[in-house]
Amino acid sequence: QVQLVESGGGLVQPGGSLRLSCAASGDIGSINAMGWYRQAPGKERELVAGITRGGSTNYAASMKGRFTISSGNAKNTVYLQMNSLKSEDTAVYYCIAESSRRYWGQGTQVTVSS
Repeated sequence: QVQLVESGGGLVQPGGSLRLSCAASGDIGSINAMGWYRQAPGKERELVAGITRGGSTNYAASMKGRFTISSGNAKNTVYLQMNSLKSEDTAVYYCIAESSRRYWGQGTQVTVSS
């Protein structure tokens, strides 16, 4: 079992930045990759970015260049640096961990509004 706890969401103005954090606990040795999804009101959940244990990253096309995913030294923490935020980035952001199955965090709200 893996438990995920996200933090760092909040209200930010358009053009601003936020940094999300996700800490994994439990069977962290089984984690092969971590990442972020988001779900905006009335829309399906979508991939934001992912990072493997080896450090390879992938991004959704609309977020590449604005968002950066990274992991902590202990590899049980993942971060999402979000820059140049737009109103359409407003969503609940979920941390995931991939091992024998996918684990989900509880989500953190990001609201981009003036």
